[in-house]
Amino acid sequence: MSATPSPGRVGDVRRQNLALVLAGIQTNGGATRAQLAAESGLTKASVSSIVTDLLESGLVRETSVTRDGERGRPGTGLVLNPARGALAAEINVDYLAVGVLDFAGELTVHESIERHNRGSLPSDILPLLVAMAQRAATKAAADGVELLGGELTVPGLVDTEHNRVLAAPNLGWADVELSEELPKLLPEAPFGVSLSNEANSAALAELWFGHGADHGKSEWFRDFLYISGEVGVGGGLVIDSQLFAGPQGHAGEIGHVVVHPDGPLCACGGHGCLETFAGQEALYSAVGIDRDSSSEQMDHLLSRLADGDECAVSAVEQAGYYLGIAVASTARVANISAVVLGGHFAVLEEWIVPALRRSLDHHAPGLIPEGKLAVSGLGRTGALRGAAATSVRRILSQAYELIP
Repeated sequence: MSATPSPGRVGDVRRQNLALVLAGIQTNGGATRAQLAAESGLTKASVSSIVTDLLESGLVRETSVTRDGERGRPGTGLVLNPARGALAAEINVDYLAVGVLDFAGELTVHESIERHNRGSLPSDILPLLVAMAQRAATKAAADGVELLGGELTVPGLVDTEHNRVLAAPNLGWADVELSEELPKLLPEAPFGVSLSNEANSAALAELWFGHGADHGKSEWFRDFLYISGEVGVGGGLVIDSQLFAGPQGHAGEIGHVVVHPDGPLCACGGHGCLETFAGQEALYSAVGIDRDSSSEQMDHLLSRLADGDECAVSAVEQAGYYLGIAVASTARVANISAVVLGGHFAVLEEWIVPALRRSLDHHAPGLIPEGKLAVSGLGRTGALRGAAATSVRRILSQAYELIP
């Protein structure tokens, strides 16, 4: 005779069942209770009970669905409630940004301001970001969206467990503790604010909203290397449709792959990193562009490229050449056969992709096939979308806390 399950064990089963139902709603928006029961293996009674709790918590709402070829009244489907959402905030070297992503996956609020953040103390930057977050939260509330949590993403190595920026060389930060600062971004949020790496967040955005998302497309990537081009160069590895961050969360740092052993000194302290040839500052320096605004610098570079300026074309082609070396090395080690370019690499697509392709064909022929070298269409919102979507998934994984 089996023992009666302890309350703790019953609670664990309830949480598991709740997670199954939520996952079904998230991946198959509009699913009916009967479909959720069939897909999850739970009884219809169990699913109905869980759905009732989810509706009362406000995480889920009902919607009318019609099925092709069927007559009669529309069925009642279930979707994540777009009146719930998450905040994302981003600190980058030359800008600050905030955004709100609702549970339907729409970026409903977005604000970005240019600012030179290198050498700025966290105490200089965070009050500005808090003010931006407050404006975003106010706008979201006016739109009827309740923010349940959030995430701050930064261009550096982070310890997510202890909310610490371990090293962000291009900001000049090392061992920065943010546990007291993160809650200020969204003080009333029941699920708090977490910390992430910018390139990993952008890679997740590409996985969920871009080339890694299976939305009926004929070609989508299960395994790919995402490369983020900003002042620095970052990267994220996606393997079997999951972010692979490594034991300490630092995998994918392609910007610090050595592409020239005798190359220049990098902000990380090493020599010859990809970043010293393909980062924005390296490109602007090679072309002789010196302006205060990063957007003006890029506009200037694009103008010179469009005019066929030999110096500009040569600098971008050199960046593509060294990018190819780093991609070839990384792809062989990680067994990756697809690459997605973001940041300024996407902006410079017309000039840098052919150079990258030539470099790959020379150093690793066939490793990245035609059609497997793609450019992100998410623009500057990629890291924000990925950070906010990560927060949404964290909230949903802890949804039991909202249900008595």
